Amino acid sequence: MRKSALITGSSRGIGRATAFALAEQGYHLYLTCQNSMEQLKQVQHEITSRFPVICQIYECDMGNHEAVKKLFSEIEQLTLLVNNAGRSYIGLLSEMDVNDWENLMHTNLDSVFFTCKYAIPLFLHQGYGRIINISSVWGNVGASMEAAYSASKGGVNALTKALARELAPSGIPVNAVAFGMIDTDMNRCFSEEERAAIQEEIPADRIASPEEAAQMICKLAETPSYLTGQILTFDGGWT
Repeated sequence: MRKSALITGSSRGIGRATAFALAEQGYHLYLTCQNSMEQLKQVQHEITSRFPVICQIYECDMGNHEAVKKLFSEIEQLTLLVNNAGRSYIGLLSEMDVNDWENLMHTNLDSVFFTCKYAIPLFLHQGYGRIINISSVWGNVGASMEAAYSASKGGVNALTKALARELAPSGIPVNAVAFGMIDTDMNRCFSEEERAAIQEEIPADRIASPEEAAQMICKLAETPSYLTGQILTFDGGWT
């Protein structure tokens, strides 16, 4: 069976690095972004220049059901779903605008429901498929000033565990990776002093690269299907 992966939020960071890592392993790719199509076109160009794979790109709001439904109407075969699209919010929950809450939940949690809803029938039809959800250590333990983000990732963790139970009889593993501090644009909101303070708290004494995160995702994609329903923490011993 031809290996193919849908990676949401692929124009930068973990999604971009994962696209390159899977392309190197021979995966044909479906990549999405919400509003950074020029960056995603560059990713597509670099991948197809380096690897003998098909790479299709889409501008799609993964938190919009109709947009995701349309996206899947163009996908006939899929073996791996990587739910990476996400956004953050830093601030007091009491001061958070309702629209910011809704947008964050649409992107971080609703999107996982939408993609799984349409990927599962493909997986069942072909008798093979894997789901990897990108979570955060804050989904495990919560973070002050990031209550909404923590809640969204906690929801991803719970959905991962429950869906794994549903799909285990069909041999379709569902797992998540709870990442710690990764050197991505999302975490560049922190000052150098703040980043240094966080690094001091990490036993590994450094912030991980997107390429290391991608390596973790690729290894998880190749594990035996008996590994399912797990939230694997990748944080240098931080939490």
